[in-house]
Amino acid sequence: MTSSHTPRRIACLQPSATVVLNDLGELGRVVACTKYCVDVVPEAGDGTRTILADSWTADATQIIGAKPDLVIASVPYQEKSVGEILKAGVPFLAFAPKNLSDIYKDITMIAGVIGENERGERLIAAMQKRIEEVRTKTAGLPRLKVFCEEWGKPIITSQKWVAELAEAAGGEFVTGPNAHISHEEVATLDPDIVIAAWCGAGDRVPLEKIISGRGWQETTAACEGRIYCINDEFLNTPAPTLLHGLDALAWAIHPEIFPRPKGIRRITDVLASIVANQPA
Repeated sequence: MTSSHTPRRIACLQPSATVVLNDLGELGRVVACTKYCVDVVPEAGDGTRTILADSWTADATQIIGAKPDLVIASVPYQEKSVGEILKAGVPFLAFAPKNLSDIYKDITMIAGVIGENERGERLIAAMQKRIEEVRTKTAGLPRLKVFCEEWGKPIITSQKWVAELAEAAGGEFVTGPNAHISHEEVATLDPDIVIAAWCGAGDRVPLEKIISGRGWQETTAACEGRIYCINDEFLNTPAPTLLHGLDALAWAIHPEIFPRPKGIRRITDVLASIVANQPA
């Protein structure tokens, strides 16, 4: 693609695209993004960009008004929202990653479209290097059972890329990725560690409430106080932001060798109540 055909005005309908463009040093090409993009890339909220609805609720009129020459969107979609994006009549890149390999391909695609192939390769290499560093540090350590959810009502387990990161951090996912599961099934699996990263909830998941409400007080994770909330953008944004999620997972699984990072909160009330109610 020649420079004359390289997009200069990009509308990002999911944070992952904004993160990638920012990490490629090309945030200046982003003329429109979502409020969730600003949550993950605060620099995008400097007042120079149009704020749009995301891939789930896209609006053709909004997109047209921003005058982009490329729209980048990613899962989740609705059929109606895809129709709105197409109705805008702007070239459209649509992504639906399922694992880390897909995410690397998406980064490659974005970098190629804007003519920054080498930067894209370096960004991917940096991600892979960091993940392998963590994997090396956890090699030979006990593999702890990890349950991680991206939504709570109904309970939906996290994506495969989260399972891959948890495995690198020394854990073993006790469920399949991106699946509905009942709270009774989770209790039967008796995970060592429970992690909640609800989409759109930031760090506000009510850990104490969901554990008591689901009857998980007797699980190993609850008895040992190993129940955590990780900022959802660190696990649910398929972009280099996942490295923050990796650091959080590594600390949750093996705090004896990894420092506590920002973006993770540990339960407090359940463990305290268990101790208080134990017979003297």
